[in-house]
Amino acid sequence: MGLFDKFKRGLAKTTRVLKTDIRDLFKKEGQLVGEDFLDGLFEALVKTDMGVQAATETVEEVRGNFRGRVVMMEDVLATIRAKLKELMKQPAEPIRFAETGPTVIMVAGVNGCGKTTSIAKLTKMFSDDHKRVVLGAADTFRAAAVEQLTIWAQRLGADIVTGENGADPASVAHRAIAEAAEKNADVCIVDTAGRLQTQHNLMQQLTKINRVMGKQIPEAPHEVLLVLDATTGQNGISQAKHFTEAVQCTGLVLAKLDGTAKGGVAVAIRQQVGLPVKYVGVGEQAEDLVLFEPDPFVDALFEEVGEIGAASST
Repeated sequence: MGLFDKFKRGLAKTTRVLKTDIRDLFKKEGQLVGEDFLDGLFEALVKTDMGVQAATETVEEVRGNFRGRVVMMEDVLATIRAKLKELMKQPAEPIRFAETGPTVIMVAGVNGCGKTTSIAKLTKMFSDDHKRVVLGAADTFRAAAVEQLTIWAQRLGADIVTGENGADPASVAHRAIAEAAEKNADVCIVDTAGRLQTQHNLMQQLTKINRVMGKQIPEAPHEVLLVLDATTGQNGISQAKHFTEAVQCTGLVLAKLDGTAKGGVAVAIRQQVGLPVKYVGVGEQAEDLVLFEPDPFVDALFEEVGEIGAASST
């Protein structure tokens, strides 16, 4: 399955909502672009959680191109696609590997965001690329989290370093990096406990883990990935800002895209946070993690919407 098709599958729920709402705007073959139409278009875009700013800029683009004219749906969709691609423009941002020694990746996020599953998907991706992976289970406050990560490590052929329940997470991170270096592993991924961005003490703990890594390997962590749950929509923006202040996040993993009709949140996150969306989770299997690219993402978001024309003109 190609990248476009994976995005299409992951965005199915969002596309379904757009398809319904835009069908209501195009009740006939040609549609006059007036204020009622533009208001309806704004509401349809906002409903995907792309944010007021992105929806406003997109609608203004449509207004500037077509106001007062009778247009076909595909003309409007082409303008929307082009504007969203412009707003989301970024190069593909795969993991930046260290020049020597293990590449250290720290993974953070709030409780239940899909962090552990995202780590498993990253591990699968690296393993498929013939890279040796060591996992550090630094979420020492939840035995279930350590158990889940251990099961994934065994399934995917990765090594794992764990600690006693309640142990200092930074010490687990330290041992994981040491083992990765000793075993000449290519990648060390360190899990951290889920925490709310408003929990000051726990955010300080993240900063400590980050600092310990840097003392071990001067440039570590080479990546700090924040996992955001796509189903939370706009709340992800606040999370991204607070976590970045604590640990200088280098990129985002947007998890559970297939479980929400709020897939437009990727637009808002890219526009308002400024961090690159590196990977997107489009399903529940270990291989369901794809490198984020704006153009096929936007095309997939509106691909089925463009099929409405044939139905609406009959």
